[in-house]
Amino acid sequence: MRTCITEPPNEEGVTRLMEYVIVSGVLLLLMVVMIFTVNAVFMEGPANNLRYHAFVDIGNGVSTRIVDLYVIAPGNGTIATKFDIPDDVAGADYFVNADMTGANQVIQVQGGGIQSQIAIAGIGATRGVTGNTTGAGWNMIHYDSSGV
Repeated sequence: MRTCITEPPNEEGVTRLMEYVIVSGVLLLLMVVMIFTVNAVFMEGPANNLRYHAFVDIGNGVSTRIVDLYVIAPGNGTIATKFDIPDDVAGADYFVNADMTGANQVIQVQGGGIQSQIAIAGIGATRGVTGNTTGAGWNMIHYDSSGV
């Protein structure tokens, strides 16, 4: 009579496959989380910081140009000047708006969810400044002593 001795099944191959699948799945999940985190932390955050500081600089430049024009403005007559500001900031368009905010005259620069407000130094109480523009092309400041 023959006796057959069977060995327990070798499950080493299946175990290694399951380990590979589980480790690969966890690493893939971590990779997906990292993709979203890296974009927000390393790309959008610095770009928004750059936009804010660029908007402050642009607002200060426009405010200075308005004040300089007011200093040389004639008592009777008109004067106009053209000026250039960057076409875009960090690859995005923006808007410049001069208007009253409460009791203050401000230059508001905004775009891409970022906004900065810069007060117009010294002339807001005597002359109202209104208008808006974008960064594209040449921009103009026009003064008319009649207030039109």
